Amino acid sequence: MTRNQGVALRTVGVLCAAATLTALAAAPPERPGRLVYVANLHSDTVSVVDTRSDTVVDSVSVGDGPDSVALDPDGSRLYVTNSASDTVSVVDTRTRTVVETVGVGHEPSRVTVSPDNRNVYVANVGAGTVSVISTRTLTVTDTIAVGDAPLGLAVTPDARTLYVATAGADSVSVVRTDSGTVTGTVPVGGGPTALALAPDGRHLYVSNLTSDDVSVVDTRTRTETDRIPVGDQPAGIAVLPDGGRVYVADSGSDDVSVISTRSRTVTDTIAVGDGPNGLAVGPDGCSVHVSNFDSDSLSVIDTRTGGTTTVPVGDGPTGVTAQPTPR
Repeated sequence: MTRNQGVALRTVGVLCAAATLTALAAAPPERPGRLVYVANLHSDTVSVVDTRSDTVVDSVSVGDGPDSVALDPDGSRLYVTNSASDTVSVVDTRTRTVVETVGVGHEPSRVTVSPDNRNVYVANVGAGTVSVISTRTLTVTDTIAVGDAPLGLAVTPDARTLYVATAGADSVSVVRTDSGTVTGTVPVGGGPTALALAPDGRHLYVSNLTSDDVSVVDTRTRTETDRIPVGDQPAGIAVLPDGGRVYVADSGSDDVSVISTRSRTVTDTIAVGDGPNGLAVGPDGCSVHVSNFDSDSLSVIDTRTGGTTTVPVGDGPTGVTAQPTPR
């Protein structure tokens, strides 16, 4: 470890410790701690994990084959794609009950909520489309043709642009959200699966499942500017809130690659469970949560030390998302 790396880790440690104390003081009685939600594909449930105790505190029954989950900006609603029933379950996170079920396209896989909380975007991998759900009416207001086998989704901070990983076309589609039109495509690696935007929106990171690498896309020029080799079959991907590191779940090598965004190289590889798939960063950047599809567990990585803990969840965990910072 270099001196600069040591200073950086100590700084992160101080910030994480301060954030933890703030969360403990701010947590309301009905929410004992920050929560992580995990979609369990084979048990048709979402596990609710308390991150302070690293235990499952509840299980919510949803539709058939839940594949992905996304929270709205204030954490009050959870959206769950049910890949086997072509629906999205809308869960009230306070009561932990399904309050609405919305029909979408064939085989809905990934889901994300726009930063302005106006729309939910659902990638329908079997239909080659993205369904747009209004958060006000909970109905589909548009269906956008984007290309072959859409999977990963990302929305820019200003909510004006949607990026869609089209795994069957080895590209990322760029969608203008106000018109619902594809305005361009960016060629990337093989089988792009998941997307993560840098906090400032200037770079997009793409995990390429079949070429075992991560593409770096300049969002201003809409070009791939770099490609970083990682582990086998990279799936889930996320960026820390400070933009300094990218974490990638390598589903074929049972580990997580840690990429420095400055050097654009892998600086660490962390062993996790079997078949790591979904990946989400905690809101304070102190933890990374990785769903292990083949071992029915959630690995929790401490971003300060690289240490891990394991939480048993449902059968076939896939998508995972973390509760936003309490306000």
